[in-house]
Amino acid sequence: MTAVTSSTAASPAAPAPTAAASLTPVFVRLKLSLLRNGLKGSSKRKAAWISSLVFALVVGFFTTLGLAMLHGNAHAGTVVVLLAAILALGWTFMPLFFPTGDETLDPSRLVMLPLRPRPLVRALLASSLVGIGPMFTLCLAIGSVIAVARGAAGVAAAVVAAPLLLVGCVALARAVATANVRLLTSRKGRDLALLSGLLIAVGAQLANFASQRLFQTGGLSQLEPAEAVLRWLPPATAVGMVDSASKGSYGQAAAQLALTLGALALLLWFWERSLTKLMVAPDGSTLAAAKPEKNRAERGFWSLLPDGRTGAVMQRTLRYAVRDPKTKSAIVTALAIGLIIPVFNALQGTGSLYLACFGAGMLGIQMYNQFGQDTSAFWMVAQTLGTTHDAYVELRGRAAALALVTVPYTVFVTVVTAALVGDWSNFPAALGLALALLGAMLCTGALASARYPYSIPTEGAFKNVAPGQAGLAWLSIFGGMLAAALLCAPLIALTIWLNVADHQDLTWLLLPLGVAWGALATWTGLRLAAPVVARRLPEILAAVSKG
Repeated sequence: MTAVTSSTAASPAAPAPTAAASLTPVFVRLKLSLLRNGLKGSSKRKAAWISSLVFALVVGFFTTLGLAMLHGNAHAGTVVVLLAAILALGWTFMPLFFPTGDETLDPSRLVMLPLRPRPLVRALLASSLVGIGPMFTLCLAIGSVIAVARGAAGVAAAVVAAPLLLVGCVALARAVATANVRLLTSRKGRDLALLSGLLIAVGAQLANFASQRLFQTGGLSQLEPAEAVLRWLPPATAVGMVDSASKGSYGQAAAQLALTLGALALLLWFWERSLTKLMVAPDGSTLAAAKPEKNRAERGFWSLLPDGRTGAVMQRTLRYAVRDPKTKSAIVTALAIGLIIPVFNALQGTGSLYLACFGAGMLGIQMYNQFGQDTSAFWMVAQTLGTTHDAYVELRGRAAALALVTVPYTVFVTVVTAALVGDWSNFPAALGLALALLGAMLCTGALASARYPYSIPTEGAFKNVAPGQAGLAWLSIFGGMLAAALLCAPLIALTIWLNVADHQDLTWLLLPLGVAWGALATWTGLRLAAPVVARRLPEILAAVSKG
């Protein structure tokens, strides 16, 4: 927005461009300038943008071609109406998950300029149509209307429907982003952006499960009840209008066109109202209210932890897990995926009780790069690590904090999986193996944290490794996971032998063996890592502080 501010300051006598005819071209040129200037001086950024553009063009072309090939198919209307609804859903929530992707999503940058909300809405809407996302959406919209357009009425409706779908999706995204702009620029907004990885992972598993169920239960005809509802919900009504007009249902087509236009007008009115409120109302989102009840509750929980340095380290680690966006995102994502994988496989009839180990493994990864997770705050911790004993207690506290969450979670996942699979006879063996794997990962995680630390940048929602340290990260995580699997090899071999030799009555022994194996592995790893931390403390501090 610097270009607008500079031009206004350079011509103080010039009237403010409040008319849509003058304001809209300014914002379109501004958007093009932002895109062009953002690519200057960085070959990597330019290469990434060009690659994204080419990828979007290729995928958009083949998707449009595939949709066009549905022309005449009995289920074409069902497919394209559902696709339009998914597009609208994506445009609604993606700005909340990725607010840093387009800085023009933040209209609060314009509050000091003499601009009226209504012309500003039109200008922002026009500038929002410039970009890779709108271009890809337009490709899908064109392919969708081609798939269902038949006859003169259908073609006429298609000419109107494609731009209406695009404008409706973009206006929906901008209205939602404007209404939540205070959230997007706050700490909660950054948390929301980071937790998008969780929702994407959950959504991918839901889509996979739904698609398998769909083709197992009769194909696209199972989606017709959902399509019958969605074709009356804007902006999917635009595509539904084309389908109705092509079938000769002109009354339905007219009603769907009216719904589309009415919803778009209502959306623009809501956007204008949110914009007015944003530009005139004070921002009180950063005012923290005192909550003595919450503080008392927190003190009661922390009092359950051990005294001394171990309890203090556990408290610090758990607070990081709650307050640091990247740590919280990693843990919540691990919790969700660790439960989704065994549960969804069980629901599809392909599950195994031993998939419960996946949950322990996902959380065990959080033990790797313990010092890098502290970012710049690690130098304060480093001042207290003068001896091997100090390093051992520090690592023990961190491992105990992770185990405080992971052990009950592993038990829970194993119980749920056993209930869904119906295999309670192997429950002790699966739980023992999962706990042994957790202990092995705590062991190798402590050693990897000591020998292969790397920096985690604080800026950027999805930057998890500092430049030049990607090799360290791969070696730390995947090397440690392989070592953990090798540590559990004797128990895995014993489990296989007991099942193959038909000694099911002895598999219960794997539970105490797994608990003892995991505890011994954890203790050994902490003991081996502590002297390495004390000896390599300057190197660890330098590696962690690199980013």
